[in-house]
Amino acid sequence: MKVYRKIIEIDEERCDGCGQCVIACAEGAIRVIDGKARVISDNLCDGLGACLGECPQDALKIVEREAEEFDEEEVTARLEKEAAAAPRGCPSAAIQIMAPVAACAEANRPAALAAGDSCLGNWPVQVQLIPPTAPFLKGADLLVMADCVPVAFPAVHRSFMQGRAVALGCPKLDDSDAYVQKFSAIFKQAGIKSITVAVMEVPCCSGLPAIVKKAQAAAGTQIPMTVVVISTRGAILRQVAG
Repeated sequence: MKVYRKIIEIDEERCDGCGQCVIACAEGAIRVIDGKARVISDNLCDGLGACLGECPQDALKIVEREAEEFDEEEVTARLEKEAAAAPRGCPSAAIQIMAPVAACAEANRPAALAAGDSCLGNWPVQVQLIPPTAPFLKGADLLVMADCVPVAFPAVHRSFMQGRAVALGCPKLDDSDAYVQKFSAIFKQAGIKSITVAVMEVPCCSGLPAIVKKAQAAAGTQIPMTVVVISTRGAILRQVAG
């Protein structure tokens, strides 16, 4: 039954799809769909506004309008169903911007990093999970790595990840056309400053630089690109302009 009550309204023009409101909504009423946060059903939103302070773009507000009554039982049932279906302990879709250790912020001091220091500054890292509107992509130096690189190359944090947004994928096992579309959208929207593509020496990895080039052509961008090739024994074989 519809009643006149308070409910969250999202300004799509302001929303950049960062997903912070999704994390803040305990009822699970908000999801990022097609790059924009949306209230998926009125009866899941209690209208209290716990999500308001989490939006960096000030895209959320409380309005009063006719809407379905808040249904606490439906919220509980939905959250239980999602919890049962989701991989336990895997926040794979939640966007995070992490502050790396101090030495990671100083790209000219790789020796200052301890063996256990992490320079990862963003989550998620899988190409398929990163939305083109993710805030950590804006004006970033982008590191595109084949999945096997961080396994083979022990100094990946010190050598490649400092100060870069990371995107990880496999050009052989994943959908290359989907990768082209994703990177093209990123290049159109994010204002990427530079691209480093790190791949293994094996033939199947050669497709990753080609995917990034194809995406640049589709986006109409000319972003400086460097390709780094790693041996299966973890040595840098060559670095060339893409």
